[in-house]
Amino acid sequence: MGNPLEMGKIPRFFVGSCRIAKFNFLCYINFMSIIKKLVSPVTLLISLAMVLSSFLTPYLSALHPDREEVPVVLVIEIEDIINPVKVEFISRAIEEASKMRAEAIVIKMDTPGGLVTSAKSIVKEFLDSPVPVVVYVYPSGAGAISAGVFITMAGHVAAMSPGTTIGAAHPVGVVGKDEAAIEKIVSVLATYIRTIADKRERNADWGEAAVRENVIATDSEALELDVIDLIATDLGSLLSEIDGKKVVVDDEEWILKTEDAKVVEKEMGLGLMILDVIGHPNVAHILMAIGMYGIFFELMNPGAIFPGTIGVISLILAFFAFQIVPVDFAGILLMLVGIALFVFEAKTPTYGLLAIGGLISFILGSIMAFPSPYPFLRVSLEVVIPVAIVTAIFFVFTGTLALQAYRRRPITGIEGLKGREGVASTDITPTGGMVSVGGETWSAYSDDVIPKKTKVVVEEFKGLKVKVRRESPKKTL
Repeated sequence: MGNPLEMGKIPRFFVGSCRIAKFNFLCYINFMSIIKKLVSPVTLLISLAMVLSSFLTPYLSALHPDREEVPVVLVIEIEDIINPVKVEFISRAIEEASKMRAEAIVIKMDTPGGLVTSAKSIVKEFLDSPVPVVVYVYPSGAGAISAGVFITMAGHVAAMSPGTTIGAAHPVGVVGKDEAAIEKIVSVLATYIRTIADKRERNADWGEAAVRENVIATDSEALELDVIDLIATDLGSLLSEIDGKKVVVDDEEWILKTEDAKVVEKEMGLGLMILDVIGHPNVAHILMAIGMYGIFFELMNPGAIFPGTIGVISLILAFFAFQIVPVDFAGILLMLVGIALFVFEAKTPTYGLLAIGGLISFILGSIMAFPSPYPFLRVSLEVVIPVAIVTAIFFVFTGTLALQAYRRRPITGIEGLKGREGVASTDITPTGGMVSVGGETWSAYSDDVIPKKTKVVVEEFKGLKVKVRRESPKKTL
């Protein structure tokens, strides 16, 4: 057989293409063998790194397990009275700070004091907090008074802005107790604040003096006395000052990184804000008065529904407020006595004597109901006197109208027919007949026969039939 190339059966360019393909294939094989030699050690290194990472990650994250790569600081504001609503707000804020892995929670505070029980609850929240708590008495002119002292000294970091004060933690609201009982309460609180101060390594002697002697310190004095950690003009300078500070959280050291932290502000929320407003003694007093108005009006007009509903809701809110502020229920009882006297004045008029007695009783009860020596924990006279006057007018006026309505003869329905004149529409006999009274036709009967069109007078009614008699025995139309 001859050479295929010479026979012209296989083109020469095809043979060249095969030779090129063979060369390329050999190059590819050599390249892949080189890659294989390189990939093995690289793969080994990557696998080794992954294994080491799986072992080291828990130990590295254990240093600060709850902290974000970009530091976050949660900021809330506490103002006015320390009460259960503030406790709930702070508790929610700490929980949220923990969930968002915040670097710290800053509480900007300005309070004249509040309930000891609420202050203790907040201190417990601080001591159990999984994130550092920074208490910042702010702005200038603010104060951490009374219950605020316990709260400030319980923070992991305590700071004040220039021109602020702290102190006067002597317990209030113990009026009427004997000296031994008052001293016992003071001793308990003095020991409690010493425990807090020792826990946070602050001046326990000053804390005890604030409880026993009502001492007060300015921001610079508090810093010098080791009551607080620093003075900061604003939030930005505060975060810069505490950056790098070491605190102890859950018995572990925590180094704060707050200088470049993202600030997230949390509001109280509408629900808690409403409850906080209700907790003020003035509002509680007004709510109780509205509640009594509504209940009284519903009793006088059964089935009105709306006044009774408003009254019940107002009373529930008022009793909720009584759980927030200290209340002497002897004062509440005096207020109820005053209302009772208003009602008696309406029922048995005494020319204002009972009304005056009720007004005095209501005012005294309002003052006694909130016996705190501090203005923010008692009802102001600007509220008490107007509410007392309105209450007197309401109960005397509505009570009088209700009594008159009760005594007035009915003018509608079958009850209003007695004594009214009418005309016999048919002959009326002892067995029956029809009579027209006030434009209405009624079934009627009489003891004797009454001719048609005779004027009659309704004597009484039985069921839906009226008994009539002649107005004039012989007078007909």
